[in-house]
Amino acid sequence: QVQLQESGPGLVKPSQTLSLTCTVTGGSITNNDYYWSWIRQPPGKGLEWVGAIGDSGSTNYRPSLKSRTSISRDTSKNQFSLQLNSVTPEDAGVYYCARGDGGSWNSRVSFGSWGQGTQVTVSS
Repeated sequence: QVQLQESGPGLVKPSQTLSLTCTVTGGSITNNDYYWSWIRQPPGKGLEWVGAIGDSGSTNYRPSLKSRTSISRDTSKNQFSLQLNSVTPEDAGVYYCARGDGGSWNSRVSFGSWGQGTQVTVSS
């Protein structure tokens, strides 16, 4: 049973960088059959795919966020991380890490395993 858990600061100031880490147990992030993904949900809105890291460390990002986003992995710690630069209040919400299976990146992907989510507030 794979488990994922997000960690990182819950409060970020505007223009600064959001850094979150997902710790994975029960499965290896070196298993490149999966998309190790970040998904967020702004208040009152639906789920929004942020990006993912997959085969051999390849990455893909939501186009509107690409210039500000970086996803990396630390295989020795079985963790993958999200860095989102220059945050604004529009970046606030609940951030989830998830494991995607099948499809391609976020197309026809089954996100069967999720972290519990972490609330991110953007405020000065």
